[in-house]
Amino acid sequence: MTQRGGSGPDLSKQTGAAVDASYDPLVRSAVRKSVRRLVPFVALLYFVNYLDRTNIAFAGPGGMNDALRLSGPMFGFASGIFFLGYLLLEVPSNMALHRFGARRWIARILVTWGIIASLVTFVPNAGTLYLLRFLLGVAEAGFFPGIILYLTFWFPQRERARMTALFMVAVPLSTAIGSPLSSLLIEHGHGWFGLDGWRVMFLVEGVPAVLLGVVTWFFLTDRPEAARWLAPAERDALQRTLDAEQRTRASAYKVTILESLTRPRVWALAFVYFGVVYGLYALGFFLPTIIAGFAEQYGAHYSIMQRGLINAIPYVIGAIAMIPWALHGDRTRERVWHVALPSIVGGIAIPVALYLDSPFAAMVAVSVCAIGIMCALPTFWALPTNFLSGAAAASGIALINSVGNSAGFLAPYITGWLKDGTGSQKAGLWAVGIAMVLAGVLAVALRTLPPAKDESAAHEVKV
Repeated sequence: MTQRGGSGPDLSKQTGAAVDASYDPLVRSAVRKSVRRLVPFVALLYFVNYLDRTNIAFAGPGGMNDALRLSGPMFGFASGIFFLGYLLLEVPSNMALHRFGARRWIARILVTWGIIASLVTFVPNAGTLYLLRFLLGVAEAGFFPGIILYLTFWFPQRERARMTALFMVAVPLSTAIGSPLSSLLIEHGHGWFGLDGWRVMFLVEGVPAVLLGVVTWFFLTDRPEAARWLAPAERDALQRTLDAEQRTRASAYKVTILESLTRPRVWALAFVYFGVVYGLYALGFFLPTIIAGFAEQYGAHYSIMQRGLINAIPYVIGAIAMIPWALHGDRTRERVWHVALPSIVGGIAIPVALYLDSPFAAMVAVSVCAIGIMCALPTFWALPTNFLSGAAAASGIALINSVGNSAGFLAPYITGWLKDGTGSQKAGLWAVGIAMVLAGVLAVALRTLPPAKDESAAHEVKV
């Protein structure tokens, strides 16, 4: 998943030159300005978002499991229960964003999730941890699909995969930067404010969301027509282009809100997304535990900080690979194989990791899996937004994200359960590989299904 926080590549340089040269010059100029202003900021929000939902992966082996007496399945349940709350309110939250505007709704999400993420600092037992993780999911519901929807308000379809990649680069970067940061806080923050290191980590990483929520209220602009930072002619040209695309999609597909929640194609895409996200969260929640297990498996002993740095490696490589892959998808206008191929390759690579004879070889296999996940995700979101528009896009995108992210509950729980049941990580990683390969196969199968109506007006792949 690809994002940018305060550090990382310069988004404006990478995206400004990539704007489709066939646009009206005013549209090109408006898109470049929109990229520079909006994409780094929403990437920063997602950076903090992903860090707050996954930092429990570092807290577990960093002292939380011992302090709260959590077994493997209990830790998996605490990691995954976040997604139950998240999924319950995903569609209503995205509909509210469409109704009330991105600026207000995203600001509300940030403030509430930041408060709850900070309260995890003070959990006294497993039951309270379960409750706060559930409430964290409720608070965050609608954030990711809301940003995906928000990008459709600003960027034409031909730019969609690369803009999504630039936004989603926050995922590997939040792990690449967040891994050593979280490890540093756990190892050296012990005793701050009279708290254990893992509690300090939750506190320090929860507060920024509240602060960014306040900034969001004043910084984000809902639509191009309201952007005072664009010249009037640029505003009008960009809004006309986006309105014309929406009319084309609405005319070609005529998807209602109800159909966006019931159409087989939407559900099939949701299961494709499920398979890729299963790999993302299984890796995200359990890679720190896998690395900690290198001591027993290979006799390789690492400090908490060293483990955090090792954990970052696959995500750094994934972040580097993801943007060129998305750019290639936009340039060729091919979407299906840009999702299927990395999903299949990544799925084949991950079970291999624990059959190798050294930590280095195992991390190579894990890195190939991470590359596959990161490359598949941004191009995937060009598929549903190609035939959904308006309120149907809000509900359909939320449904796909909701079903897909149910993997966030199942992956850590199943992985923990399989590890406890078999005494090894191998069965859990085989489950990851199977889920990702099936996602790739289903994406290819979708291509053979007859579309609702020819998409030639949009110049995109039938999905």
